[in-house]
Parts: sequence; C-alpha cells; structure tokens
Amino acid sequence: MKHLISFFLFCFTLISPIANAEQPHYISDNLYTYLLKGPGSQYRIVGSVNAGEPVTVLETNKDYSRITDDRGRNGWVESKFISTDVALQERLPKLETELTTVKAKLAESLATNDNKHSELNSALAQRNSQINKLETRNAQLQNELTVAQDEVRSLRAKIDTQKDDLLMKWFTYGGVVAGVGLLLGLLLPHITPRRRKRTNGWA
Repeated sequence: MKHLISFFLFCFTLISPIANAEQPHYISDNLYTYLLKGPGSQYRIVGSVNAGEPVTVLETNKDYSRITDDRGRNGWVESKFISTDVALQERLPKLETELTTVKAKLAESLATNDNKHSELNSALAQRNSQINKLETRNAQLQNELTVAQDEVRSLRAKIDTQKDDLLMKWFTYGGVVAGVGLLLGLLLPHITPRRRKRTNGWA
C-alpha cells in the first residue's frame, strides 16, 4: 500500500510541472522584473521582462520560477511577480469592446425609457385634462342642482303661503256667510209684518 501511495506521489510530481508549463502565465501589471541567470538575487541579470508580457513557467524553485518569455529568453524571476490572470494589455481591448456594447445597450435602454416616459406623460396629461373637464362639469351640475333646489324650496314656500291664504279666504267667506245668516235670522222676524188675528163674530 505504501508503494502504491509513493507511486502516485511520484506521478503527481512529474505531471505538476507539465500542467504548470501548459497554463499561460503573465508578469504582473504595473511593474517589470529582472530576468536572472539562476534562482536567486545573487545570480547575474540577463534581462528584464515588462509587465503584462506572457511567459511560460518551466519549473519553480522556492521563491523563484524558471520561465521562457515570448522572445525565447530563458531565465529566473521571482514567483510573486508571476500571475495566471490575463495581462491588462490583452484584457483592455476586450474590456473596451464590452464597454462599447454596454454603452450602446444603455443608450438604447435610455431611449426606450424616454419614449415610454413621454408616452406616459402624454397619457397622464390627457387623463388630467379629462379629469379637469369632468370636475368643471360636476361643479356646473352642482351649481345647477343648488339653484334648482332653491327654486323648489321657494315654490314650496309659495304653495304653502297660497294654501294658508286660501284657507283664510274660505274661513273669511264662511264667517261672512254665517254672520249674514245670523243677521238675517235676527232681522227677518222684525221686518216681516205680523198677521192680524181674525175676529170671530161668534165670540
């Protein structure tokens, strides 16, 4: 079992540098680093690698990695200056393209929103105009209703007054008729001549 584990570990150590070499690496942005003859600052400088340049990592020895740059130069650089992120100079055109696309979509979206906003404002203005007309008409009808109610109250008051006047007239006429009848009843006996009693010869 121990031999099997040792065999797998050995295979992993062989595969790891190959996989590491196949993965693209880049010198970190915003700096440049020296290309050294060996894995340490005591070795001679054989050149420099600018930020963002792609490199191929061949092997790693503690804090240093042996690389090959795009010009075919071979040397050692500090591992902390190597990144697997795509270099900014390669990402920048893609980012600019994406930015242009996003700006176009944003402008289109804003134009669409402006059109919808304009349509909504137009519809809102139309509705407000209709509401104002309805409110004006309602106020007019309310005034007409108030005038009509006042006229109805006035006519009812006149009718009630006329009823009272008619009743008073009938009472007056009735009183006059009754008074005349009473007066006639009192006067007629005195006005009409009394018949004389006939003398009977036999008396």
